[in-house]
Amino acid sequence: MKPDELAKLTAYFRKTFNNSTIVAKARPQKKDSCELYVGEEFVGIVSRDDEDGDLSYNFSMAILDIDLE
Repeated sequence: MKPDELAKLTAYFRKTFNNSTIVAKARPQKKDSCELYVGEEFVGIVSRDDEDGDLSYNFSMAILDIDLE
């Protein structure tokens, strides 16, 4: 993803979750997705979907059972 797109996603997630430590970072080998971090902790992947002509984003977050203890 381009820097302006990463900045927009970062701003969206920061506002939505009221957390200024959230940042969207580019993935070295992928152009259609980015990684989302809270501070230094990786929390998920944001994928761009523009196949139908309408741009949308999908956020995927895995939660391990040990994180729920």
